[in-house]
Amino acid sequence: MSNATARDFVRLLPWTSPDGKPCFLAGDGTGYVSRIADRIEEEQLCSADDLIDEAGHLLAGRAWTPGELHLLAVELTANLADVRRVADSRGRRLTALGHDAPDDADGEGPRLPAEAFG
Repeated sequence: MSNATARDFVRLLPWTSPDGKPCFLAGDGTGYVSRIADRIEEEQLCSADDLIDEAGHLLAGRAWTPGELHLLAVELTANLADVRRVADSRGRRLTALGHDAPDDADGEGPRLPAEAFG
């Protein structure tokens, strides 16, 4: 870990303010709000899985209406924004813990430590 202590971490939360600005939490990641944020992130990722399945079924049927496609695009856009926020938040926390992004020269993508999946 770098010179930062757990109290120095600032977490991007998985929701925005009423006016659409990002919300942050300073702390060690073990408090009540952190646990709520963890739960919401998990729900957002599960929702993305469900929406991917739904989109696959709708598009595979090839019998969609313009309204169905519009609704799917709206839902996919909103969900993608949520998932991007989760990824950004988790990436910031990994960086704060001293895990640099590895060189992707081998084309295999980043290698995360096991504790990143806990």
